[in-house]
Amino acid sequence: MRCVSEVGYSRATIREIARIAGMTSGSLYHYFPNKSELIKSTFLEIAAITVPRLSAAAEGADGVLDKLMAVFDESDRLMREYPYAAAFDRAIRAESAGHLRLAEESDTIFSSFDEVMAGIIEQAGREGMLGPGVDVATAAAAILALMRGLYDHAAASPGDYHATMGAVKLLVRGTLFDYTRLT
Repeated sequence: MRCVSEVGYSRATIREIARIAGMTSGSLYHYFPNKSELIKSTFLEIAAITVPRLSAAAEGADGVLDKLMAVFDESDRLMREYPYAAAFDRAIRAESAGHLRLAEESDTIFSSFDEVMAGIIEQAGREGMLGPGVDVATAAAAILALMRGLYDHAAASPGDYHATMGAVKLLVRGTLFDYTRLT
């Protein structure tokens, strides 16, 4: 992930990937016949890790706000554990998604995550927790846009991601601003 995130899919070579991993090119070729299969396998592995963890985070909390915070916290943990994941994903989408035939898997990953977030917002709607005049579809679209923006931010500025996530949590909790001072 690191190599592809730093130089892009087309410029990442098996030799460079092996060097960064501290192994030989031959070792990589023992497990993967070519770079495409290695990259595709990496993409599928990170998806197999992230989607279930985000879903479990939401399922493990009770209230709507607790579920959102749990998903935000798990997202933050994932970015700490896999700091190159978002940039890796962005790089392969930009350069090679068609070549690697990842479009279907990629759509499935985002759809799974969207379903988790939409479920939380639907719960908020059922429980009457949305603000006046806010419908479920609009609230879900706002949260999903926020999460996709955070994902892009993680790819572009991984060092800032954690602080930004902290600010997002304050925003969602309604404590980012001192409302007594706002006019």
